[in-house]
Amino acid sequence: MATEQRQAPSAASIDAAEALELYRRVRLIRRFEETVQALFLRGEVHGTTHLYVGQEAVATGVGAVLGPHDRVAATYRGHGHALSIGVDPQALLDEMLGRASGICGGRAGSMNVIDRQRGLIGSFGIIGGSMSAATGAALALRRTGGVAVAYFGDGATNHGYFHECLNFAAVNALPVLFVCENNLYGEFTPWEDVTAGQIIDRPRALGIDAVQVDGMDVFAVRDAAAKAVAKARAGRGPVFLEALTYRFVGHSRSDPAKYRKPGELDTWKARDPLIVAAAALSERFGLSADDIAAADASVDEQMEAAAERALAAPYPEPADTYVEFSP
Repeated sequence: MATEQRQAPSAASIDAAEALELYRRVRLIRRFEETVQALFLRGEVHGTTHLYVGQEAVATGVGAVLGPHDRVAATYRGHGHALSIGVDPQALLDEMLGRASGICGGRAGSMNVIDRQRGLIGSFGIIGGSMSAATGAALALRRTGGVAVAYFGDGATNHGYFHECLNFAAVNALPVLFVCENNLYGEFTPWEDVTAGQIIDRPRALGIDAVQVDGMDVFAVRDAAAKAVAKARAGRGPVFLEALTYRFVGHSRSDPAKYRKPGELDTWKARDPLIVAAAALSERFGLSADDIAAADASVDEQMEAAAERALAAPYPEPADTYVEFSP
């Protein structure tokens, strides 16, 4: 089922219907990733995959405040980044399976998805590459009122891209939002073992507004992102969000994640973005368990149907080396 082109949202408080849609998007990303993993284990997804399970609230909250003139640069863990801005789940899943009906004609696979129609300017396997792409896009967006968003992990903050792009964006007052998804590990390495000081202090040293946010709470992320995007859109220069989050799975398909500290995974799973969001729907927005269950069932049905269609879709012809993307 295709998703309608997103509209520029309001930064004001959201109502129950909008809150339920945020929950549904978190659920969609979760079920999408679970579907990809299941299909991968069946041998239907080739190459590697980097799942976004546990981090869904970050992309959902940020994506909720972006409009049609904004641009997003994702990471290799970018399925959630794509879905958060309205990339069609069916076309994205078809792409995971290398089918001709995929968003990139079955040629991009898991790590290199692009959807210019939705503002996804790329998914980058190079650590920190998203920051460079978003910073460049922001140069053009100064003329349009748009904002560029760069997603990256805590490990990228020790790379040259990080320092160069933040400095360039600050000097030129570019409309770019840098979103650091700090999930505690750079692949297998705890971030604090290789990072001096606190990540949040680095942009502040360059005079960039920087905020930490609970990356397991989609509503907290949405609120922080709305303020950040408004600043960037108003010409007040770049803004930095450090989202404190956690991936519930290994770094990639070959990682059993045995490096985790004892009890760490269970502690974070108690704050699963779905659990946190469901509690807020009940306590803050007055929605019932039936409302939430209906949203869950709708997403489950959507992804089950998407998997069936993806498996039935044809592969691209080997001779078709050129794929024309939507403008």
